[in-house]
Amino acid sequence: MYTTLISPEELHQNLNTPNWLIFDCRTELSDPHAGRRAYAQGHLPGALFADLDEDLCGPIRPRPDGFTETGRHPLPDVETFVATLNQWGVTNQTQVIAYDDKGGGLSAARLWWMLRWVGHDMVAVLDGGWQGWVGKGYPVSSEAPSAPQPGGKPFKVQMRDDLLIDATDVLKAREEFSPLLILDSRAPERYRGETEPIDPVAGRVPWARNAPYTNTQTPEGFFRPKPELKAHFEKLLGLSAGKNAVFYCGSGVTAAANLLALKHAGLGDGKLYSGSWSDWITDPTRPIGKD
Repeated sequence: MYTTLISPEELHQNLNTPNWLIFDCRTELSDPHAGRRAYAQGHLPGALFADLDEDLCGPIRPRPDGFTETGRHPLPDVETFVATLNQWGVTNQTQVIAYDDKGGGLSAARLWWMLRWVGHDMVAVLDGGWQGWVGKGYPVSSEAPSAPQPGGKPFKVQMRDDLLIDATDVLKAREEFSPLLILDSRAPERYRGETEPIDPVAGRVPWARNAPYTNTQTPEGFFRPKPELKAHFEKLLGLSAGKNAVFYCGSGVTAAANLLALKHAGLGDGKLYSGSWSDWITDPTRPIGKD
């Protein structure tokens, strides 16, 4: 069973293993249709396409002031997500593999986290992603497969609400004796409030530490070795336990890459503030930090 990462070599050896499903999660935040176009041009053999906006998010509720009531990438409700899993043919016995073209740092990690959120541990991200697979010379296909016909029992949910927190919990984390440690997964310049290319307000949660998710990956787009990841997070966490680490980003997508890396490092399950910065700024009474 693979529960965090799987190498291109390991996946290649299991391409025809029964009860495995591969999901192409490629996307571009600036172009929601880019992933589907890339999938049509070529994907891993047998892979289904998982659309960030249509499959891994719920409806966005915009407000007249230019903000939203939901953040940019709200989680779908559980019933909707489970219906999607059943449509894909995912059962509680399915080994799921997700990949994207950001080394797993974008929608692949999001799908990994969401499956664990509903109680499915048999899910892993392809280390190195699309580029890692193609770089090995492994086969690709432009044929769009059909989802498996439902044959097993419908997916049974076992919710893990401990993996998710909201803005109220983040506010409580500033209290002196709170065990929670808030970690901002965005680039340093966004963390410092120097620039904000996506959301209408720049800045950060004032008591957050910066933990760019890109620091968990090599320049080639693979996750760093376990000992390096463990040392990286132990330095960030200090005396805090992994279970008390709360990650956020711009909209709750790339923060999942930090949670994946934390788990792969052997430091347990952190928590996701899924609304992230795009949710935090919807309430003008919430404080904003800048350097």
